[in-house]
Amino acid sequence: MDILNKKIIVLPGDGIGPEVCEEAIKVLEAVADRFGHRFTFEKHLMGACAIDSTGSPLPEETLEACYYADAVLLGAIGDPKYDNNPAAKVRPEQGLLQLRKSLGLYANIRPVTAYDVLLDHSPLKNDRIAGADMLIFRELTGGIYFGEKGRTAAEAYDHCTYNREEITRIAHLAFQAAGNRRNKLTLVDKANVLETSRLWREVVQGIAPEYPSVAVDYLFVDNAAMQLILNPRQFDVMLTENMFGDILSDEASVIAGSLGLLPSASVGNIVSLFEPIHGSYPQAKGKGIANPIAAILSGAMMLEHFGLQAEADAVKEAVQNALRNEVLTPELNAVSPYTTEQVGSFIAYCVLEGVGSVPQKENIEVGLSTII
Repeated sequence: MDILNKKIIVLPGDGIGPEVCEEAIKVLEAVADRFGHRFTFEKHLMGACAIDSTGSPLPEETLEACYYADAVLLGAIGDPKYDNNPAAKVRPEQGLLQLRKSLGLYANIRPVTAYDVLLDHSPLKNDRIAGADMLIFRELTGGIYFGEKGRTAAEAYDHCTYNREEITRIAHLAFQAAGNRRNKLTLVDKANVLETSRLWREVVQGIAPEYPSVAVDYLFVDNAAMQLILNPRQFDVMLTENMFGDILSDEASVIAGSLGLLPSASVGNIVSLFEPIHGSYPQAKGKGIANPIAAILSGAMMLEHFGLQAEADAVKEAVQNALRNEVLTPELNAVSPYTTEQVGSFIAYCVLEGVGSVPQKENIEVGLSTII
């Protein structure tokens, strides 16, 4: 077995970000102990906490550290004092956009899975979502979020632009992923209205012959939004531009029953970043009720990125064990809930000892971190 030594920059961020990051780190340390790897973790400021401390949502020191990391683990960013102030000139989200651009993080990958034991937690009917399993590829560095913007007293504008290279590089990733899954790719666009969408469709149609085993279909974004609810099982790999991907991936989260279950990876040319898709949820800060599973599964995606499939599978198996045994925070177990720390400790214990070695309930309640 190859022994790896990896440096991971941790950006805990705001709200519940630091809490869920701590549990992801705990699980990654359990992986390192079990498989003989060495992960070092270095924390830096980003988001509202960075603005409060330095005046910048992404301090130069943080960005510089990310350049020399093997991977970046992000918690969550955002704070109501900025969200509720439309006149604010500096916002936490600006730091994330700058980080994506600076690191060349052009592809956001979000797996969405309907877990059998949690079907009742989704607002959608069980027979609609059972068996749903998709991978959403969202382009991250182009489109309306990065286009020229302007404002006068009477009007405002946001330009949406894409070039062939931006589309080509993420399209190849999506086709490759589809080839390793169920060989189906769906491009979501608005080619009946938008010129940028016509370019997306043209580029994808040009690339498709390079992947003859992958069937390609095309959906306008409004239809895709409807189909995600009507029949999510039809999707395997979904490919789309920045804003459409932002909206559709959040919509798809209801299939899993909780934002707290969904991880993501943002890959690019320099270093890749891994984060839960949920927000900073400031109302839950410090209460021990935040679901750490999305952050933990983001760590599993990081392990896959390192080529450590067995290690990633051990984390996923431990998460499934937590779901089966209902070792879950209040949003998924309202009757006998566990804290953020207890859920993370249980999953770390299962990684270290194997899922066949489930600790007694009373041991979980006193805190498994004392055992590991």
